[in-house]
Amino acid sequence: MTPPSAAALQTLKSAAGTGGWTDDPAEIAPWLTEWRNRWQGHTPLMLTPRSTEEAARLVAICAEHRVAITPQGGDTGLVGGQIPYGEVLLSTRKLRAIRDVTPLDDAMTVEAGVTLLEAQQAAAAADRLFPLSLAAEGTATIGGVVSTNAGGTAVIRYGVMRDLVLGLEAVLPDGQIFHGLKRLRKDNTGYDLKQLLIGAEGTLGVVTAATVKLFPVMRSRATAMVGLETPAAAIDLLARAKAETGGGVEAFELMKRIGMGFVLANIPDTPEPLDSTPPWYVLIELVSGEPGAADAAMERLLTHAFETGLITDAAISQNDAQRAAFWKVREEQSAAQKPEGGGWKHDVSVPVSRIADFLEEATTAVERFHPGARVSAFGHVGDGNMHYDVLCPLGGDLPAFLARWAEGSQIVHDIVARYDGSISAEHGLGRLKTEEARRYKSPLEIAAMQGIRAAFDPNRIMNPGVLF
Repeated sequence: MTPPSAAALQTLKSAAGTGGWTDDPAEIAPWLTEWRNRWQGHTPLMLTPRSTEEAARLVAICAEHRVAITPQGGDTGLVGGQIPYGEVLLSTRKLRAIRDVTPLDDAMTVEAGVTLLEAQQAAAAADRLFPLSLAAEGTATIGGVVSTNAGGTAVIRYGVMRDLVLGLEAVLPDGQIFHGLKRLRKDNTGYDLKQLLIGAEGTLGVVTAATVKLFPVMRSRATAMVGLETPAAAIDLLARAKAETGGGVEAFELMKRIGMGFVLANIPDTPEPLDSTPPWYVLIELVSGEPGAADAAMERLLTHAFETGLITDAAISQNDAQRAAFWKVREEQSAAQKPEGGGWKHDVSVPVSRIADFLEEATTAVERFHPGARVSAFGHVGDGNMHYDVLCPLGGDLPAFLARWAEGSQIVHDIVARYDGSISAEHGLGRLKTEEARRYKSPLEIAAMQGIRAAFDPNRIMNPGVLF
């Protein structure tokens, strides 16, 4: 894709109007890099439409002039898919309306620039729950989490974003608006176009609004931090928790001791969550619609787990402050790694039953490949999603270590593939993994995805550096 002409840029500026664009490098700079500082992009122009109609006009102009576009939400992505490399940057963060909340339909329609936290708060104001929750929820936007099919900590009970979207509104690559904002649970009238847009990372259009599912607010919640000797014990404990609650497990997060140590050392005001220092931790959250039921279920679960030797230590939160402290050590796992130097990051999934096998095999292989490498594994055991991070050895040569990222990651991803897993569980492919994914996708899958993309965007102006 050639750089946009001066005439095309001027046409876009005129159409965007005052306050709808900027080419000031200082204003654009914060949106050209991502949290891990691996991607540093560039753009001649940032567009910030304030309505779906404005976005449609701008995309139509880009289509006419064959100007490439990188859509961006809250810029919380970790694989570089939201970073432009010469494309026009189209930010949806000014699409801020909560259009409606309809408790009787258990549905809510919000625009793409509404943050995940704001969506949760709007649902709570109507005595409903919007369950998607992740560490970046204060800045991650609805458009972004739809486009990347985000998961988060409550997938085990409520599913990923794909499961939570009832309808979508989006601007397609030719500037037409797809009006698909429905509240229906059932619509069996052919291809489900919204499902193509979910997880497409902005390659098939710009999501401008979504109708999402809401749920009843649980009247009983119990949170505990437990210590275990092995990941295998965690898998057994998860099975027991499911059986004990009949579907009341909302979160089940595994953490390795080394990652816990990073949090305690590098994040202020984070005390040890347990009296002991076990090799592995699990953060468990149980819910129920019946007052007091979750607490009783947690007591039964942990009593049985102690008696059978599944766990070695446990603490049940007694108040909101203690619950927040438990969640803090989980949510700060990534941030706590930054002071430790760079690392090879992996967002992978395997069948839940194979998590322990994967962790053992991958860690043995990585330590053989790079002696002294520090493996910090944590993640969502309930859906098989592990964040498997490999950090430079203490006192090691960081540039030399980072130079082995691709080779080391292939070792990890080959093991994932042997377990019928995925090299991207919830972050997407972005610029980081698009080419690597060709190694694990069949020619049929790649051809089908290319065919779909060509049908929507024959000139490939939408996020051209991402996906096939």
